[in-house]
Amino acid sequence: MRLTPGPARDVDLDSVDLFDLDLYTSGDPHPVWDVMRERAPLHHQVLPDGREFWSVTRYEDVHRVLADHREFTSERGTVPTHLGTDDVAAGVLMTSTDPPRHTEVRRPLGSKLTARAVKSWEDKIRGTVVRFLQPALDGEPFDLAEQALLLPAMVTGPLLGIPEQDWEELVQLTAMVTAPSDRHFKLGSEAATLAISHHELVTYVKEWVSKRRSDGSEGDSLLHHLMNVLPGGAPLSDEEIALDGYSILLGANVTTPHTVSGTVQALIERPEQFEKAQADPTLIPNLVEEGLRWSSAACNFMRYAVDDVQIAGGTIPARGAVVAWIGSANRDASQFPDPHTFDITRSNAKRQAAFGFGPHFCIGAPLARMTLRIFFEELLQRFGSIELAGEPEHLRSYFIAGMTHLPIVAKKRMTP
Repeated sequence: MRLTPGPARDVDLDSVDLFDLDLYTSGDPHPVWDVMRERAPLHHQVLPDGREFWSVTRYEDVHRVLADHREFTSERGTVPTHLGTDDVAAGVLMTSTDPPRHTEVRRPLGSKLTARAVKSWEDKIRGTVVRFLQPALDGEPFDLAEQALLLPAMVTGPLLGIPEQDWEELVQLTAMVTAPSDRHFKLGSEAATLAISHHELVTYVKEWVSKRRSDGSEGDSLLHHLMNVLPGGAPLSDEEIALDGYSILLGANVTTPHTVSGTVQALIERPEQFEKAQADPTLIPNLVEEGLRWSSAACNFMRYAVDDVQIAGGTIPARGAVVAWIGSANRDASQFPDPHTFDITRSNAKRQAAFGFGPHFCIGAPLARMTLRIFFEELLQRFGSIELAGEPEHLRSYFIAGMTHLPIVAKKRMTP
């Protein structure tokens, strides 16, 4: 998805198709969202096959939809690729479960992922980032987007308890779940790609759990921890562990690579911002927040109205699907003045909606923030400049905003 929008244009809201994959692969959704926020903050669309959904695009409305599980439930599905088919794992899969059960499963896992808890991983993550960046320092073209797909697995694999030989396969499978129409990940039809990837990921976690149970091995990884969670006083079944492990793998792998690529592209296109961050490393945490806002890698999430809901000047009927467009909320001028300007000194960048809101606020946000901070600390310390070495190629997905290719050439930073 283009992150720097083209000029404003007239938009026919009656013919807008927010599920048009070309809009995100080769088009430009930002002018569309700009018009929707102004003229149709609640937008209704019926797809050719009869499926329908409502969209909210303003920051405050996106916040309300994602934060209030009593009005908008997660227990029929949370991603638009599943629109029209209720999630068979509802009430079991953590992302498709509302409080109180969601809280009972999430809280003990969250205790392992607080900012204080992940601080102990900083040195390991820094070493991983340094190894990741090393090949780019030889001055040859380096495809950052392609290589960055593996970066989260390099960081979180040990934390999850996943052996290194499995990282590449799991990264491919999680990409298939989130971008089943992209040519790099598609196997047959979109439905087949989703079915294969879901089955393989759940099976992987089931077999992981079964092996640890059979050999009696103990550990401190997140998956080990999941085996010992006691929501309501009872342990999770192997099926529940497998589904929640699947959810954790998705969350770990699918957004950070695209935040990295989108933020680096923004710095390449705005060398003055690169130089400003390099001159003042204290700006790097805010650079991370602005990068999260700018890239909005998780472009949207879906909920279902529990009852008729009045919102954004209209009504979503009971059981209606509503898509909350995070990519639009993060460009809402009422929250972020001059929203289409990438500015690492933006005073309220931390209000960005990239991690969501409410009960399903990203559980891995502290780890993601730390990883991104370390990444840009090391990049700015080592690279004197970065240039494009070819055309970026955008991910074919209306759920994940990202790139499959971002060829760059970097020059080493000359130290005094």
